Amino acid sequence: MERIWAPWRLSYVSNSRVDKNCFFCPDCTGKSDRECLILARSDLSLIMLNRYPYTGGHLMVAPLRHTSELDDLSDAEMLDLMHMLRRAQALLQKVATPDGFNVGINLGRAAGAGLEEHLHIHIVPRWNGDSNFMTVVGDVRVIPDGLMAAYDRFSAALAEAV
Repeated sequence: MERIWAPWRLSYVSNSRVDKNCFFCPDCTGKSDRECLILARSDLSLIMLNRYPYTGGHLMVAPLRHTSELDDLSDAEMLDLMHMLRRAQALLQKVATPDGFNVGINLGRAAGAGLEEHLHIHIVPRWNGDSNFMTVVGDVRVIPDGLMAAYDRFSAALAEAV
């Protein structure tokens, strides 16, 4: 049997976070946006890379305000969140050229929310044929891209757009 070592995932699979702070809240005191994986911010929302991606380029869009409920968002926050989602999709299209996207919100632990205290939207790029035997047979995902390399590509594409 071949083993794929990924020790950085231990805190994720053991359902414990090393950093008990909310990683969507924009206080990255002493850290750069790159270290926090934050790609872009608006007045009310942010776009960031998922540290535990389903596929390479898995992004998340979240309101800056810490809330777990859609009903708590003002109309301005909801509109800004959707604008940032659209921006994230355009960024993925430009940098990763996927064939499609999965976009979703997990509300509550029972629905799959890994961080249920802060509402966020997942945007996952998909390619024709990207589901392979590893997921089905070995309960394994192979992500052939490094997190910081992906951050640098997305960040460069955002800088070009300005």
